[in-house]
Amino acid sequence: MSDEYKKFQELKIDTSYIGLAREKNPKYFCTPIGATIIGWDNGIHYAFINGFDEMVFAVNPDTCCDYYVYPLANNFYDFLGLILATKNTNILQQIIQWDKQQYLDIITSREEVEYASKAEVIEALDAIHSIGVLPIESPFEYVKKIQSEFQYSRIVYSDEFYEITGKEKLI
Repeated sequence: MSDEYKKFQELKIDTSYIGLAREKNPKYFCTPIGATIIGWDNGIHYAFINGFDEMVFAVNPDTCCDYYVYPLANNFYDFLGLILATKNTNILQQIIQWDKQQYLDIITSREEVEYASKAEVIEALDAIHSIGVLPIESPFEYVKKIQSEFQYSRIVYSDEFYEITGKEKLI
């Protein structure tokens, strides 16, 4: 695990307000084999997956696109930097389905701006900043690039995944 992940784990704050709750929930049918869950947001969870170094993934059982699992950041430091830039994981996990205008409309919406100004959100973001993380300058472009270059067929799922989704096992 990265130094940033260890430092993050030591933070004594509630990170659920930024979509990274530290819950102990069971894995889902779509949680890849070898996944280490690092946070939750209303059923969507974020994870490292064995074989992908420090890359951070969203695992979405109620997928909004062609994938149940998709990359968000090359490493945990960048993942935290993306959270600092967007103020929460909810925006990050939805970028896969948006174009740039949709992203801009959401991130500047009154609801998002009001939510980001809550004391609990500010406290969590300040704590992340306090461990030396800086916001990613162009979060939309960063996430879109990593997702467009990723080989989704490399993710290994359980037999349950293929039974539930009806997808064909590629191995």
